[in-house]
Amino acid sequence: MEPFSWAELIRRLEAAVDGNDPVITRMSRQKRNPFLVLIGTLLSLRTKDETTEKALNNLTMYATTPDGILALPPGKLEEIIFPVGFYRTKAKTLRQVSQTIIDKYKGQVPDTIDELLRMKGVGRKTANLVITEGFGKLGICVDTHVHRISNRLGIVRSTTPDRTEMALRESLPRMYWIRFNSLLVTFGKTVCTPISPKCSICPLPSLCKRVGVTTSR
Repeated sequence: MEPFSWAELIRRLEAAVDGNDPVITRMSRQKRNPFLVLIGTLLSLRTKDETTEKALNNLTMYATTPDGILALPPGKLEEIIFPVGFYRTKAKTLRQVSQTIIDKYKGQVPDTIDELLRMKGVGRKTANLVITEGFGKLGICVDTHVHRISNRLGIVRSTTPDRTEMALRESLPRMYWIRFNSLLVTFGKTVCTPISPKCSICPLPSLCKRVGVTTSR
């Protein structure tokens, strides 16, 4: 069996995505700011990227630091981040995370996955995105798109995003770790969709085993 061509996969994904990256990736390229990556990722959970971008842009007009978040009255913070999904819960999470950063980390976002996971509301996806996009350190952020597509391609066989992350850490060349998430997020929204993926226009037919695909367009 020939080894999987990771370089070819990345090349084709780059061409397909054509610079249309998620808001967190675009923001981090302009100015690397771990705190904004953290709150932006928390806002993005179960929320469309365009809605996240609008809410994050609104929020940064009022606050860009933990102190700034805490200075906002709770009702005002909810108003600013609306209409992200679960905006009231997310407003509470932003305040809790900001308080933790001030109390335990002297106002600085921690730069390790283990420390980030100690904060309430921060899971492995969020922690990895902060590490990669906020600090430029190696990590593999696995969300639903990365989990789904990695299994469809047949490069992993896993049942949860966390297990997909660990499997990718064993097989994905390190040079692609940071970029892998943003490529698959955009690709998963536009081509390799959860239901009835657009296989007729997919640039990866020779690389994809179509695991679990029963219907396609």
